[in-house]
Amino acid sequence: MVYLLGVDDAGRGPVIGPMVLAGVLINEEKENLLKKIGVKDSKKLFSSARERIKEILEKEVEYFLQVISPREIDSSPNLNTLEAERMAVIINKLSLEKKEKIKVFVDCPSNNKIKWGFLLKSLLLRKDMELFIEHKADINFPVVSAASILAKEKREEEIKKLKKDFKKDFGSGYPSDPKTISFIKNNFKDDKFKEIIRFSWESIKRLSDEKQKKLF
Repeated sequence: MVYLLGVDDAGRGPVIGPMVLAGVLINEEKENLLKKIGVKDSKKLFSSARERIKEILEKEVEYFLQVISPREIDSSPNLNTLEAERMAVIINKLSLEKKEKIKVFVDCPSNNKIKWGFLLKSLLLRKDMELFIEHKADINFPVVSAASILAKEKREEEIKKLKKDFKKDFGSGYPSDPKTISFIKNNFKDDKFKEIIRFSWESIKRLSDEKQKKLF
């Protein structure tokens, strides 16, 4: 028996909220099931389709999630390294109890696949797994597409929770969203929101610089 393990992220680019990583482990024979239920890159699915597929995946596959807070992101000197470390946690969690052969497919967050792949491999506890580090893996490998859907849906849950807890609609959290931009401009100095904003992002630094210039 051969297992397939796919890992992907969601929310790497936003200025508000967490980044979520997900890993999915399936028996190789279950790959057809993923295709049958309509698994594909989460960015190509409507919210209703993602929710439907997520409910099926939660019953049919082994999976593990990592939620990385804005503070963790800000305190990390390198986002690619942080992703490698946390993806390794996911892969180790899903693979260590299996004795069978495992093929691991990872959607690479770095432009340098080889260098980043060596870093990830060095963090894995099982050294006998086949490792495939690819750009656009969420498009080309159904098991990674499944991981992308679980990551995206978890990120959406976290964002809805933040909006409810803080009683603020800050949009999608992406710096291209006008609603997010407006929220950031009006609230980024407010300590109340310091736990949900990524202050290491360039868009926040630019706003801070603009405020300083106005003061002087």
